Amino acid sequence: MKGVSKSLAILLALAAGAAPAQAAPDPLRIGVPTSRTGALAVLGDQVVRAIEFAAERANAAGGVDGHKVEVRVADDEGNPDAGRRAGEKLSLEGYRILIGTISSAVGLALSTQLNRWDAIYVSVVNKSPKITGDSCSRRMFRANHSDDMDFAIVAPWLKDQKEQTWAIIAADYLWGRGSGSAFKTTAERLGRTVKLELFPPLGTTDYAPYITQLRDSGAQGLWVALAGSDAINFAKQAKQFGLTDKVVMFGHNFVTPSSIKAVGKDAIGIWGNLGYAPDIPTPVNADFVAAWRAKFQTDPTDYEGEAYAGMQAIFSAVTKAKSVAPLEVAKALEGLTVSTVFGDVTMRAADHQMELPNYIGRVSETDGKVAIKTLLTFDAATATPPPSPACKL
Repeated sequence: MKGVSKSLAILLALAAGAAPAQAAPDPLRIGVPTSRTGALAVLGDQVVRAIEFAAERANAAGGVDGHKVEVRVADDEGNPDAGRRAGEKLSLEGYRILIGTISSAVGLALSTQLNRWDAIYVSVVNKSPKITGDSCSRRMFRANHSDDMDFAIVAPWLKDQKEQTWAIIAADYLWGRGSGSAFKTTAERLGRTVKLELFPPLGTTDYAPYITQLRDSGAQGLWVALAGSDAINFAKQAKQFGLTDKVVMFGHNFVTPSSIKAVGKDAIGIWGNLGYAPDIPTPVNADFVAAWRAKFQTDPTDYEGEAYAGMQAIFSAVTKAKSVAPLEVAKALEGLTVSTVFGDVTMRAADHQMELPNYIGRVSETDGKVAIKTLLTFDAATATPPPSPACKL
């Protein structure tokens, strides 16, 4: 009788319009293997801040298609082996949508394990062409500019510079050497001569021996591919030893608000690509910058803007897929057009490269304050070279 009474009560409740409680949707778990220690930690801190900010804003709005966003961070130490361990740890804990690694070498190390982990990886910093070239994967995507995209805009800039002789100083790891090689190829194609190439190890603190060689080389221009604390230390010492005032200097990924704040007036005159700029004139960016300033009382950096755009891409894919399963999100990302801080941009299906506009700026002084001025803007069609034939998805 008790069972009959209980069944009757349920039927009466349903007839009265009551419905059984619905289970909450699975959370959208984002894993962030990134640099928390070492020379790239300052950049890892920025990426984490932006990812957590994106999650916080999404959750305040009710989640992503009803899914609460959860973020967990692990230290990749800027090292491929440590990066694999961090990625595996996060994946085993259920955080199988990965984002935020700083080093391209670590990003590539993650890519070899994604099938085993049933995970996907969205790059928001890695610039190595291999990510969307011969190492491309159906589970790996890039929402930031590649080196190839940067050099698509560096070439017209360099063509207009009068300096004929150049030198290179670049960090001795995958990204630095790739950047230096690409600049040399571009420079020589435009009839310039590269007189000297130097590759100091990550974590170098004393750049005096390198600066002496650069100054003595007689080069009129200098390509700098250093990041994080390495870039800051070099820029300060280059000014101290008179190098900045002697050459035209282009910093690959150096001209960012955090770097310029650390270097101050010693950075005035340095050119650089701007992966993201707070003054990008889109409604989404205006909203992002206003909210960021309200929380942090400062402008977002390159890495923060790009990381936020990567999260926007993931959120849009989850909404389209109606799922937080990594492979379903990956399928939704292919060919997806996303409304981001850069405007409406598309994740190219052929190689999983986000087609983005790109920018070049220069550090200047205005009313006694050091600032980055965006001087050149290139649309996505100009800034995004065709897919590499080496990519076989």
